[in-house]
Amino acid sequence: MAARTKTTKDRPSYRCTECGWQTAKWLGRCPECQAWGTVEEYGAPAVRTTAPGRVTSSALPIGQVDGRQATARSTGVPELDRVLGGGLVPGAVVLLAGEPGVGKSTLLLDVAAKAASDEHRTLYVTGEESASQVRMRADRIHALHDHLYLAAETDLAAVLGHLDAVKPSLLILDSVQTVASPEIDGAPGGMAQVREVAGALIRASKDRGMATLLVGHVTKDGAIAGPRLLEHLVDVVLHFEGDRHARLRLVRGVKNRYGATDEVGCFELHDEGITGLADPSGLFLTRRDEPVPGTCLTVTLEGRRPLVAEVQALTVDSQIPSPRRTTSGLETSRVSMMLAVLEQRGRISALGKRDIYSATVGGVRLSEPAADLAIALALASAASDTPLPKNLVAIGEVGLAGEVRRVTGVQRRLAEAHRLGFTHALVPGDPGKVPPGMKVLEVADMGDALRVLPRSRRREAPRDAEDRR
Repeated sequence: MAARTKTTKDRPSYRCTECGWQTAKWLGRCPECQAWGTVEEYGAPAVRTTAPGRVTSSALPIGQVDGRQATARSTGVPELDRVLGGGLVPGAVVLLAGEPGVGKSTLLLDVAAKAASDEHRTLYVTGEESASQVRMRADRIHALHDHLYLAAETDLAAVLGHLDAVKPSLLILDSVQTVASPEIDGAPGGMAQVREVAGALIRASKDRGMATLLVGHVTKDGAIAGPRLLEHLVDVVLHFEGDRHARLRLVRGVKNRYGATDEVGCFELHDEGITGLADPSGLFLTRRDEPVPGTCLTVTLEGRRPLVAEVQALTVDSQIPSPRRTTSGLETSRVSMMLAVLEQRGRISALGKRDIYSATVGGVRLSEPAADLAIALALASAASDTPLPKNLVAIGEVGLAGEVRRVTGVQRRLAEAHRLGFTHALVPGDPGKVPPGMKVLEVADMGDALRVLPRSRRREAPRDAEDRR
């Protein structure tokens, strides 16, 4: 029995380096975080007990805790403050992730200059560029300030040394994957290094009451590179999104301990830097005097912000046996569903043998179901070569049975459309309070919605030989 007990005690254990899950046997895939090749042997778990120690501060009733120390301070960029919940809280650690070239460094350099003041110093540490390169970008976007300090470092100890020397109120590190600790084995950007660097900077931020902005890389799948533990440790996780060929950029909150996670900040990237867009709807519309066939407007919700967007569709005779289906800014699966609903429920058979192109204006991506009705009407308008009425918006989810379903935030959507001068709207039943002066048509199915197209110009091909007879 003694020998058996010893064998059990010395039996090796295995742990996932991604999430910390433990098991008694090796597995190729961690069942907790679903990561492959991260389960490694680390020895038998030692049974330890921790003796009670001295407390750093006495526990207080929550009503007696001073909440003024956690008051947010503005970054100087209103759109970023909107996503953060009012600004940066002292001691908060924010992780900003995005694809290369989307504008992360440009945005944070602008934040660094606007947040600096006589009472609050800002330290910008770059591990990907030289100090002179950052200075050139600062000159271009006018991000210079006497209390903005710049350092180019890739050593964690040197970064901590700069904190002691500058004593900043805001630290910006670009990026967390380029800094390494000499005490930890592995190359910069590895899981162990990212954990160590993030942990050290988080401790420094909490101890000093210093806000920290960390730039994070993303993988080819769009996920944040490094261990998932990094997202758990930080207070706020933001994703910087946008098409590299478009001007629009979106900062979307994924995690926020100090505010809502359904906020979105809109920015415009241009030659002289990046600026916030308090009213970005104009980027997603094409102003024209007369309506054009194949276009329909809708109101989408990006977080809690309503945005008016334009859907465009074009149909042409196909020259190949398998007609093309091309989308830009729209989900291909949703466009295919709308085509099927129009053919089966809307009795429009001219779409099956034609090339169909559908897109959005301004680089906005429409993924919510509330854009279904606008997509379907744009396709029907393009197929019949009939324009929709002027100043019309369409809001609603379309089911496979052809019914138009209710969506969230209809009143906010209608209010935004009315503010921009739209006078007519197609919505599902029971839309709630309607803005004064706006005509709202409630539609129950696609048949009701298609009646807005003038029948005299509508081209509907016979469905099959039986219908012709």
